[in-house]
Amino acid sequence: MSDLDALLRAAQTEAAEWDRLGLPREVVAAAAAAGLFGVDRPEKFGGGGADAHEVGRIAAQVGAVCTSLRSLYTVQGLVAAAVDRWGTAEQRERWLPEFTSGALVAGLAATEAGAGSDLSAVSTSIIADGAGYRLSGRKLWVSFGALADVLLVVGRAPAGMIAALVPTAQPAITVEPVTDQLGMRGARLAHITFDAVAVPTDDVLARPGFGLSHVVGTALDHGRFTIAWGSLGMARACLDDAGAHARTRVQGDTRLADHQMVRASLGRSWVQVQGAQALCARAAEQRADRDPDALTVTIAAKYAAAEAAATVSERAVQILGAAGCAPDSRVGRFFRDAKVMQIIEGAREVAEQDIGEWVLRERPEESR
Repeated sequence: MSDLDALLRAAQTEAAEWDRLGLPREVVAAAAAAGLFGVDRPEKFGGGGADAHEVGRIAAQVGAVCTSLRSLYTVQGLVAAAVDRWGTAEQRERWLPEFTSGALVAGLAATEAGAGSDLSAVSTSIIADGAGYRLSGRKLWVSFGALADVLLVVGRAPAGMIAALVPTAQPAITVEPVTDQLGMRGARLAHITFDAVAVPTDDVLARPGFGLSHVVGTALDHGRFTIAWGSLGMARACLDDAGAHARTRVQGDTRLADHQMVRASLGRSWVQVQGAQALCARAAEQRADRDPDALTVTIAAKYAAAEAAATVSERAVQILGAAGCAPDSRVGRFFRDAKVMQIIEGAREVAEQDIGEWVLRERPEESR
């Protein structure tokens, strides 16, 4: 059995507990040993050198078991992707082996009280101070912020947005763990306050003005792709659980599967899963081919897969009834998680506008 298989088997048993108590630190080491970090980073930095198809396949596998574990896979990967794309040779040599090995847990600190889907509204400041910068502000809903050793932080400077790697073991950084949120309860979320934190110039990625559009843009694109595949895994798992329950649950002398409404619900769910899978596969293909449309197709895949996870999980809870509402129910847990997937990395309403603008840029005969 591979390390990844062993991790997924453990997650199947422990996911409900992780959802209640948070993903334990030791799971990070297990995930690193399973090769979950830096799957698509260069082998010379400890990565797997995998293509987009493999990145997506793994996200779907992990997503079908535990959203919080998949979130760890996503966050560690998106920070590594930003460093790999926009870091200097020295920054790549310094940071990527630490991320791919799991020696450092990474986080993305972007969202603020006044800046969610529209990150151009961030108010966190990064001001020049001698040979470096000073970082001040408050970031919200940082996945694995309660565990992170280093954060990719985006802030506003007079010359434009700046993205920097900021180690968290500093007295000027306050970490406030968040618990009992709607979904992703095991993802060790935190609100983080920076009080004039010193940021060396060597820890800034790209030049001022590129922090949001380029550095964080790369991170979010990677995040959307793995969330899309992870949501697909959630939807598949919920359909499997609903189908298994319908085949075996008997009320009186009639199986649930023999009710027309139940079969129709399963049929709608299957079609929705297949549609999301097709878009995820298309996104992987276009990313592998470096197609310029890959960015928008990834947004579409995340939109469709998150919608599938939300609606299929809701139907699955309805079919399972009381069993779907039980504390350890996978479909119940995914029902909560799926709503979060419709919000993070760009809310569905924003995605609809982005996709609509893309459609309008194409002539009908060019639609693919």
